[in-house]
Amino acid sequence: MGFLNNTTITIDAILTKRGRELLARGRNEFTVTKFALADDEIDYRLWDTSHPNGTNYYGAVIENMPLLEPVPDETQVLKYKLVTLPKETSRLPILDTFDIAMVFQEGGGSGTTLEVATRNSTDSEQGYTFIIHDTSVAQLKVAQAAPSPSAPLIPLTLSDEEMTQSQNVSGMTVRVIPQIFTTPEQKKTQITIVGNQTGATSTVPVTVNKTNLGSSGK
Repeated sequence: MGFLNNTTITIDAILTKRGRELLARGRNEFTVTKFALADDEIDYRLWDTSHPNGTNYYGAVIENMPLLEPVPDETQVLKYKLVTLPKETSRLPILDTFDIAMVFQEGGGSGTTLEVATRNSTDSEQGYTFIIHDTSVAQLKVAQAAPSPSAPLIPLTLSDEEMTQSQNVSGMTVRVIPQIFTTPEQKKTQITIVGNQTGATSTVPVTVNKTNLGSSGK
């Protein structure tokens, strides 16, 4: 890890393994079509409204902080993405999940519906993206489609292992269907929910206990 000199405007980027492969081919396959911005390294507690020099200096400490060099660990970056909201917004949108945590006594069955609502937003959500990090624990099935169906967003960076085990769907609500397994005693994962319109996020832990095949008659 290092720091960049913030006295000049600098763009510093690190290519992923896939990006390097495309660039090495030399066939114009490496083309940036989308990007995301985040403020992971900013500590807004340093915003000092009591600064003796007035309002122009409230953010002086933040503005003079050194910038971190790009971090190649995709699980540690872009955790706090920037979103665009209407100018009159006074409070950030918040996702309310009616399940603080989901616990299944065993796998199988039709599962349970996970419902979400958005607070502090004048815009109606155009659906939510539901991402379950480990499908060996449970899977997702859209229960209520969004009014204007859209492709699922992937607003958070998953590790390579999570990418192979995760599932994402877009809709208004989903059913969480626990998987059947006999070992270990229980499995745990989480569901990350993102508002497709507001970018607000929330996380719901999921726990599934092993299925006792003898008692269930299976």
